[in-house]
Amino acid sequence: MEYKVRKNPLFSACGLNCGLCQRYYTVGDSKCPGCGGEGFTSAHCGCGMLSCCQRKGLEYCFLCDEYPCKKYDGEGQKDSFITHMNIFSDVQKAKEIGLEAYEAELNIKIKILEELLAHYDNGRRKSFYCLAVNLLELKDINAIMKQIREEVDLQAPVKERAAITAKLFQGVADEKGIVLKLRK
Repeated sequence: MEYKVRKNPLFSACGLNCGLCQRYYTVGDSKCPGCGGEGFTSAHCGCGMLSCCQRKGLEYCFLCDEYPCKKYDGEGQKDSFITHMNIFSDVQKAKEIGLEAYEAELNIKIKILEELLAHYDNGRRKSFYCLAVNLLELKDINAIMKQIREEVDLQAPVKERAAITAKLFQGVADEKGIVLKLRK
């Protein structure tokens, strides 16, 4: 199926935060443009949820009277390249605060993730940072980033910066009972 390019491919039709997925930040043929982004069909063979939304003229599944339908059976139980752990709570938040406010928060998280990948990734932390920024609350991420900016020397070797940064994120995740690993 040929998909129409979506207005915001970084928040998927089903409720995933595509802008926080490691495949969105991949260089090369396996790079994903986000849900229904330009070139989506070259990165994905198809998506039943996106197809259904587009057939119904909807931008998001949760705008459908049948949400959550049988396509969501088992959703949130395992992950792909991106975590599915918060799919229902993220959709609920988008409904409660409004799409514009949710997308604004997601864009802030994306900027933070881009900063982490640019300055604190030793080539081995991309998946970890994607998970941490996706699963932690923005207030917690902002507090961690403040600490990182104050305490981590950008002149230090990247391996050292990555270790300190990962330890700070892991500490907050542990406090919150959040596991920063994909479930396959």
